[in-house]
Amino acid sequence: MPKLPRLTAADAEAMLLKVGFVWLRSKGSHRIYTKGGRRIVVPFHSNATLHPKIIKQVFDAIEETSIQAMPPE
Repeated sequence: MPKLPRLTAADAEAMLLKVGFVWLRSKGSHRIYTKGGRRIVVPFHSNATLHPKIIKQVFDAIEETSIQAMPPE
């Protein structure tokens, strides 16, 4: 598996919003986004780079919702 890119919370937020996720709410420094039945939490901490596990969750959520949106062939 290739290395994941280094992302800040703002980068992850832009990616999520671009594919149709909606900012549901925030609690403290964490923002919760949702699309369909999928929910993702992104921590916003002073422009720091996100942990690789969070980045993987963001990419998995984008991929999962994109696959569900594709019509069957």
